[in-house]
Amino acid sequence: MFDLLVVGAGPYGLSIASHAAGAGLSLRVFGRPMASWRDHMPRGMFLKSEPWASNLSDPAARWRLDAYCDTRGVSARHGEPIPVEVFADYGLWFARNAVPEVDERTIVRISPRVGGFEAVTEDGETVHARTVALAVGVMPFVEIPSALHGVSPDLVSHSSHHSDLDRFRGRDVTVVGGGQAALETAALLAEQGTRVRVLARADHLDWNDVPPPWERPWWQSLRSPHSGLGCGWRNWFYSERAGWYRRLPEETRARIAANALGPAGAWWVRDRVEGVVEVLLGHEVTAVEGELTRGAAGDAQLDAGKLRLEVTGASGRTRTVETDHVIAATGFKATRDRLALLSPELRGALTAVADGSPAVGREFESSCPGLFLAGLVTASGFGPAMRFVHGATFTAGTLVRGVRRRLRTGVPGGAVPAPGRSGERGAVDAVRR
Repeated sequence: MFDLLVVGAGPYGLSIASHAAGAGLSLRVFGRPMASWRDHMPRGMFLKSEPWASNLSDPAARWRLDAYCDTRGVSARHGEPIPVEVFADYGLWFARNAVPEVDERTIVRISPRVGGFEAVTEDGETVHARTVALAVGVMPFVEIPSALHGVSPDLVSHSSHHSDLDRFRGRDVTVVGGGQAALETAALLAEQGTRVRVLARADHLDWNDVPPPWERPWWQSLRSPHSGLGCGWRNWFYSERAGWYRRLPEETRARIAANALGPAGAWWVRDRVEGVVEVLLGHEVTAVEGELTRGAAGDAQLDAGKLRLEVTGASGRTRTVETDHVIAATGFKATRDRLALLSPELRGALTAVADGSPAVGREFESSCPGLFLAGLVTASGFGPAMRFVHGATFTAGTLVRGVRRRLRTGVPGGAVPAPGRSGERGAVDAVRR
């Protein structure tokens, strides 16, 4: 039986694995390294975070992004966005050098067992471990507006479903959303000759400012320090003091998680959108019209062809937009119920906070002893940094300390709390330790 099973090989999973190996733990790592970055982002996109805030984490801080870029003759300077392809290659380089061998098979089920957990791979192999670190990224949590549910994937997709956008050349596409994913996707579509419009609920678009120089007068740095999430003391607190953030009252954390660092486009996308892409502000899709067919499972789906979107503005007035395809760049909702690889018994035993995400303790342990969580799914507990690569450094070191503590104390039989220890109200007590 292994000490730790790491499920997921993105920035968080690889960072956790590197710290666990450095701590001398026996472990297995499963997942396709950097899969989201390699398979779910179109060519031509850039990393929104600064290069110095985009490092994966190893105990000695040796395998940094700038070190990788130096080996390739690529610039990694403040204020210069890094291409997504370069960052994905960096992650593969990190995996080769800082992590034990990664098994690229997918884990399809994790269940509790006496003294730990049992995991099953896609081809049926069973692996046992005393603890599990679940670092599944964002893909299980894709969020598409309810008005677009049930529409064929030929007509509606999520922005994360595309590794390239070539199929939309010469077509008409409507991008729903007002954040970076929506605006950069729209820019790329327009630049390849697609007729594209952006449909956003907000009455205006927000744009991030060009970052100030790294070297600047001390009084400017004191007034608005650099941080992994941008300039300013509030961003500095979110990005550099995740442990302090968790000590805030739950209501405060919930408010920040819902509102902080809202949708905004990067400064280097603005000129590629304004005056180039049609933007419909203050509108949302309220209905979809088209010919319905029956899918293989008997469910109703809109057939391929033109979509007619009923779009409603803030005044309540509606209009119709015809389009060939809708790309929903509407983010992710990290709830407990979407962790489908956990057995129903294990998933049901996880306590949850108000937004539906699993509650986590101060070392990222869930209410099920020995089951640790990382990444977006922990943003309600540890703050906005967990939505970004920058949060991987704090997570990796802290989580591995928690794993070592759990290994010393032992995992209760079955790893599932006794009746009465789970449920919405039990979340606070179960993870306060």
